[in-house]
Amino acid sequence: MLLTITTTHVPATDLGFLLHKNPARAQSTSVSVGTAHVLYPEATESRCTAALLLEVDPIALVRGRSGTRGGSGPEAFTLGQYVNDRPYAASSLLAVALGRVFASARRGTSKERPELAGTPIPLEVALPALSCRGGAAMVERFFAPLGWSVDAAPVPLDDAADWGDSRYVRVRLTGTLRVADALNHLYVALPVLDDSKHYWVSPEEVDKLLRAGAGWLADHPDRELITRRYLAHKGALARQAMARLAEVDDSDPDALDDATAPARTAAPAPGEDDLEVPDRPVPLALLRHGAVLAALRSAGARRVVDLGCGSGALLPALLAEPAFTEVVGVDVSARALEEAARRLRLDRMPERRRERLRLLQGSLTYADRRLAGYDAAVLMEVVEHLDPDRLPALEHAVFAVARPATVIVTTPNVEHNVRYADLAAGVLRHRDHRFEWTRREFASWVQRVASASGYDVRLLPVGVDDPEVGPPTSMAVFTRSSADDGSTPSGVTRGDVA
Repeated sequence: MLLTITTTHVPATDLGFLLHKNPARAQSTSVSVGTAHVLYPEATESRCTAALLLEVDPIALVRGRSGTRGGSGPEAFTLGQYVNDRPYAASSLLAVALGRVFASARRGTSKERPELAGTPIPLEVALPALSCRGGAAMVERFFAPLGWSVDAAPVPLDDAADWGDSRYVRVRLTGTLRVADALNHLYVALPVLDDSKHYWVSPEEVDKLLRAGAGWLADHPDRELITRRYLAHKGALARQAMARLAEVDDSDPDALDDATAPARTAAPAPGEDDLEVPDRPVPLALLRHGAVLAALRSAGARRVVDLGCGSGALLPALLAEPAFTEVVGVDVSARALEEAARRLRLDRMPERRRERLRLLQGSLTYADRRLAGYDAAVLMEVVEHLDPDRLPALEHAVFAVARPATVIVTTPNVEHNVRYADLAAGVLRHRDHRFEWTRREFASWVQRVASASGYDVRLLPVGVDDPEVGPPTSMAVFTRSSADDGSTPSGVTRGDVA
């Protein structure tokens, strides 16, 4: 099976630096089902083509047959393990080879051409035979929203016999994209379009999908279909992936297609000049992360606790900051902590980074001496998940017992909900929210807690501060007062927009 990537960027041979493969020599790599070869049929200053050729070992393929999705794949008949299209048509087998051979390229790094690695360049991708459930229309549905111009034609079963079209499609994609983005699109597309994986689909596949889909999957109009197919229609894994996409996309995981989030700028149409397309708004979840990190930096925090960390949405950003010498994630749910460990790839994390991280199970409404003495604690989108009558217990556990030097709290501003076009009046943003405060209600709670516990506090908006309904998220930054006996009067000040 064959895949080619061509560029006319000048000098075109820079493609070798982006793919981390020298155009001057062919290279071969062993993969689970055979051998992957990378070679360059053409390599000139004006045009360069890299070809990925996968030679499938039929014996290795038969050994791995138990990992296929049972019942509907191409091998779902008696002689399927001996008579099938796997060695010839692009499918999940080619995706595995692509992931192995171009692992560095998919990360978007290049020591020799670092600026070019982050620059969109003209690309052409060709797949002579792509196994595709849904035909050419499905290829268009997948790639067109990502900025590709799609030329897809079905391969007829037999021209002479007029038996109609096969399930295979000849595909040619053209567009101006980063090489890393193009490779990640293909890595996800090949098994999705084929709709059959040749190996066992484990929870790790969720992480692979979200890493490859970073920056585009959450906005794709067919993200739910893509997620289901990539995860071999395993409902539990698909729901898990959709929930994690929701953390990035600011949507309810059960209603991603309800468009409750504010409208985003559409992806560039095929052939459209990228320079004329306005930037997409930054997702609110990422704005929250940025605001929290800025507050932690400003506080000079070194040892940070993420209280109610859930599946670890904020933890990667905290670990990416070398200034944070210790990062602790705390959640009452053991399952959420297991998901956080998978998300962080804890079992493969470099030792020096692993030494900076701890995951602890614990309730935020019970005093926990393990959490005392830290520089900062973060309660990001946590308080609204508690019943109001449990808030005093949280206040005591955090502000009286743990008592970090800085406490950062973010919570939805319910007044801003009217800006979500498809969110019905009176409906909260998430099914597990027990309440959502107005700005005045949040300020009142903040003032009371600060005064009672000996903290000063600033209120900051996160996201666009709408002149009528305020920002989508309210943030409070509590700083422990100089008199540390809990009796120091505390004031509330209005900070700058985050």
